[in-house]
Amino acid sequence: MVSSGPSPLRQLAEAADRDFPHLFEARTRTEAGLEKKRALLAQLQHSAEASVVLMGSWGRGEVTTGSDDDFMVLVDGYERLEFEPTVEGVSEVLRQWPSQDGPFAEPAFSENLVNDIGLDADSNRNLTRRLLFLLESTPISGGEDVYRAVRDKILNRYLDESVKPYRPPRFLLNDVVRYWRTICVDFAAKEWKGPEKWGIRNAKLRTSRKVLFASGLLPLLECFRLDEESSIREFVERELAMPPTDRIARAFLENGAADEGGRALGAYDEFVGRLHETEFRDALEDVTRETSRGSAEFAKADEIGKELQGALLALLYETSPDLAKVVRDYAIF
Repeated sequence: MVSSGPSPLRQLAEAADRDFPHLFEARTRTEAGLEKKRALLAQLQHSAEASVVLMGSWGRGEVTTGSDDDFMVLVDGYERLEFEPTVEGVSEVLRQWPSQDGPFAEPAFSENLVNDIGLDADSNRNLTRRLLFLLESTPISGGEDVYRAVRDKILNRYLDESVKPYRPPRFLLNDVVRYWRTICVDFAAKEWKGPEKWGIRNAKLRTSRKVLFASGLLPLLECFRLDEESSIREFVERELAMPPTDRIARAFLENGAADEGGRALGAYDEFVGRLHETEFRDALEDVTRETSRGSAEFAKADEIGKELQGALLALLYETSPDLAKVVRDYAIF
């Protein structure tokens, strides 16, 4: 595996002889913003079993102008009313009110995240909370031990005795794939309900949502290299502790595909930079399916999305025969 030291994204920048200035700037911006939010939330009372977790661009280390404060009040244990802080209390402090029909309008309890995987109890909301918690989240207040404890319980549930050496962990892999397909289906469902923000949702589906998926898919596929169940658990834990773009960068480096990695994350770097521009973001938010052909901003997002996808497909199917075989054997059926 790639040695310790500079982040995989830094290593890829050097290996591909490319810079990712917008991604690195976004990481710095995210860290500064997190410190401010931690100070704000310190005024709230926190139960010993509760933590406030930021998701989305905050969890990815990719904050830009206009990023939402998508937060989740996480409680380790069973559903109950007696805990602090409340969703309403956090909303007041952050001045961010979650959508009432969204996944973060209510607190998340570890009992549901861990025990309700699959079958009827695993609602769209529960699936979304669980996978975003694993793939793009960071704790900002309360005990960090709560965050780690819940993560451990979820991974224990996924990485059980069914995990085998030299194979991707199918249970977790299938849920990551299921969540990606759910995101795509939900995009179509939202379009059917109305055209609001169609352009920016479409652009993010092609870019940041795809990066989210790839950052979960690639480490799990790479488990085919590991010879012990314990090594698989340690590897997955270590990977999920890194920002999504580091996971993707490491996969390109591991497979000797630095040039393709430079293409993929170079395209994504451009998207993050563009999204930081208020004019570009606002223009995308105004785009509908009907007006998309006349939008220069949507055309640029489309171009970036195709470049990102092409490089990711090259990694999965062209750069490494061993990885391509694992993709064929585990990622489709």
